[in-house]
Amino acid sequence: MIHDIFFKDFGWKLFSLLLAAFIWYTVQRIIGEPKAAAVPAAYTPVIYGEVPVAVMSAGKDARLFSLNSNTVTVNVSGPPEQMGVLEANQIHALVDVSDFDPASKDLFRLVEVTVPWGVTVVSVAPARLRIIPPAK
Repeated sequence: MIHDIFFKDFGWKLFSLLLAAFIWYTVQRIIGEPKAAAVPAAYTPVIYGEVPVAVMSAGKDARLFSLNSNTVTVNVSGPPEQMGVLEANQIHALVDVSDFDPASKDLFRLVEVTVPWGVTVVSVAPARLRIIPPAK
């Protein structure tokens, strides 16, 4: 009886075991792939320095705030045909100060960069800028 548990339909049991091992191996390879491969190797990286940073706020108080830097360096990547026609004025950087509280200890805000469709922002330096509140 115990003999039947292990050896009855042995071929199907062996096939099922091998199929399960193959599926497990495939899933492990998919999960373990590096995420850095998201940008294809054929993409062309380009660095744009001195990209002006706009300040966005609620109402008319945007001109009251200043930043510790008025420009950032943006590293973008994309297909060669798109990067060949990309111009610096198509890259926009801004810092949102609409929810800024001068009493807050966090004076830094993330620089948000928008680029044309198909172009990817690789990095922004500096990535965060310090807000200088208006003088009282």
